[in-house]
Amino acid sequence: METFKEKVLRPSRRWTDILPLAMILTFVVFAIGSIPIGFLSTVIPVEQALGAFAGDGDTGAFLWMYLEFAGIWITFFLFISLFKNNRPMWKCLGFSKTGNTLFKTAAGLLLGFELNAFCVLMSWLMGDIKLSFNAFDPKLFFAFLFVVCVQSGAEEIMDRCYLYQKLRRRYRHPAVAVIGNAVLFGALHLTNPGVTPVAIVQIIVIGIMFSLFVYYYDALWIPIMIHTGWNFTQNIIFGLPNSGIVSKYSLFKLDAASARNGLFYNTGFGVEGSVGATCLIILVTVILLVINRGKPERRDLWET
Repeated sequence: METFKEKVLRPSRRWTDILPLAMILTFVVFAIGSIPIGFLSTVIPVEQALGAFAGDGDTGAFLWMYLEFAGIWITFFLFISLFKNNRPMWKCLGFSKTGNTLFKTAAGLLLGFELNAFCVLMSWLMGDIKLSFNAFDPKLFFAFLFVVCVQSGAEEIMDRCYLYQKLRRRYRHPAVAVIGNAVLFGALHLTNPGVTPVAIVQIIVIGIMFSLFVYYYDALWIPIMIHTGWNFTQNIIFGLPNSGIVSKYSLFKLDAASARNGLFYNTGFGVEGSVGATCLIILVTVILLVINRGKPERRDLWET
């Protein structure tokens, strides 16, 4: 007869996979990721170069704020390359017929755009925000799409790959990995400007939704691109605060003076701080659970 411990835990002796320690280690790796890029900026005038590229120092600094997350990618690659027990995580980033595909990647980007654009549209229809066309600069538009993908992808590989897979390796029930990484995802946003309890709840829920895409579809690039599409749409297309941060360049410009809190908008945190957007993400998460009800995990990296 199986003991409670045997029912809960997998036969792994890695103490770093235990829930609280795995979360702490992930946070440390996340923090370490900022060091190499920060050091690079002291040796090479990257921010100044981006300012020259953008034609504006403030816009260059904003590009650099997103691009700094490349350090997390570098740190992640080092951690899964140097430690043999982590190397199966490489499979999460690869493309295959049953996992990551170009179609799923494109669909993720489109879904991220649609979810955020719906919230923005509702805010506009309700009169909570006023938008006006600002400027379309193809060079900046696609440069921001790239750096936003770097930033969004960095958060996803740490939460939906590194931490998620460490917890799947240790615990039999997938809910530990699904909820555990989402909680850390929410905690990482606690210091963002204008953060609210509603915003943290939404970020945790969207973290759960992202994890379910990994669980059911074995496609890490889906949440990477949903995350990219959401941030890019909110911050660069519509010029709204993204987790409390406003871009120096955007396709449309928000009239911040007339903006007000509403069902789908929060003046301090943007769409993410609203009850309406939170309910929308909960609805999508429930739909994802319903349509995949009874389906097993698409791929278990640690199955023995």
